[in-house]
Amino acid sequence: MPAPDATPGLPARQAALKLLDAVLRRGEPMDAAAPNAVRGLAPPDRALAIAIASEVCRHLVDLDALIDSATAQRLAPDVKAKSVLRIALVQTLVLGTPPHAAIATALPLVEGGPRRLVHGVFGTLMREGAALPTTPTLPETVAARWGEAWGAGMCAGASAALAAPPPLDLTLRDPATTADWAERLGGTSLMPGHLRLPRAGDVAKLPGYSEGAWWVQDISAALPARLLGSGEGRSVLDVGAAPGGKTMQLAAAGWRVTALDASARRIERLAQNLARVGLEAETLHGDGRALPPEREWDAVLLDAPCSATGIFRRHPDVLHRVDDADIANRTHYQALMLDAAAGAVAEGGTLVYAVCSLEPEEGEAQTRAFLDRQPWWRIDPIDADELPEGITPAKEGWLRIMPPMLAEAGGADGFFMVRLRRG
Repeated sequence: MPAPDATPGLPARQAALKLLDAVLRRGEPMDAAAPNAVRGLAPPDRALAIAIASEVCRHLVDLDALIDSATAQRLAPDVKAKSVLRIALVQTLVLGTPPHAAIATALPLVEGGPRRLVHGVFGTLMREGAALPTTPTLPETVAARWGEAWGAGMCAGASAALAAPPPLDLTLRDPATTADWAERLGGTSLMPGHLRLPRAGDVAKLPGYSEGAWWVQDISAALPARLLGSGEGRSVLDVGAAPGGKTMQLAAAGWRVTALDASARRIERLAQNLARVGLEAETLHGDGRALPPEREWDAVLLDAPCSATGIFRRHPDVLHRVDDADIANRTHYQALMLDAAAGAVAEGGTLVYAVCSLEPEEGEAQTRAFLDRQPWWRIDPIDADELPEGITPAKEGWLRIMPPMLAEAGGADGFFMVRLRRG
């Protein structure tokens, strides 16, 4: 047998194992762990490692059920052999890797360990014709939390949404060109200025990218900026602005934008995105909890740091690392940022608060608590005419986007947003 490092395709599987360890054992976001885990790999191997780890997270509950069905004693969730089996199975059952290739690249991962166990369990499941359910099973803790908050129908919709990565949404710089770009790219539009495409390969190679005609942005993430309407030269502060989707929307709509982010590296990326599309904005490096006290803006858009459970379709690792303590910690900082944002809005101005979360503590409850603290603010109700067909505002005037919404059109990320007026 060749040395482990000589096994074709092994480095990508080693990187996938590192990613799963970072997510499942240390609770790190996969995006944060990926640069270190895939360092030194060729682009195709980097993409494969991330795809393997992501699909394991997408199907983790059902993969573990298969593994447990083929072992005399249940393997602990953090045992290396179990993660190796997950990697081998997801390649065969989801990514279409032939079984012999999947196990050949799995066994070196347990060199010096329980190779016979891994080989035996994998072989047993292959002989039995193992398959994953069409609709993935949500983790028990997530299903319980969402079921209590939203009911069984939402959980069923979330499971269905989890079945596959989402389509590719684009925001157009000029909404008047929607029909033209739909024809050129072969996409469908759910509202002016939006296009939806099937999952693409290299986005940078699509027509319109190099000239800055559009940028990638899920339709849910594109709605908060739309709630501010046309800028007509007025000033707006975009808090938590990077990588720049909302900043570009606002600038294209005629706002004088100040884009603030806590990460200097992400501000650099935002500046690069602005340059690509030919738009301008002032950039500030700073903490959203302590905004410049000497300045006010006509509007503030706060897309606050959150649990990000609403983007589980594209980042299924979030389902396995966010818990009640993490949500509580996030809500504390969101409240501080909301109060700071409110203090930066000029008299009569507008504040839009948004989170890509499916947790009511970060959305509805956060808004109610803010209005209790600051009674001089009120909800400016969102109208159905401002939204794509299939997404409707709540009776309270805010918007809660749930997994079942737009399901027949490819779905939408989970989001909460509310528009508030001062005075």
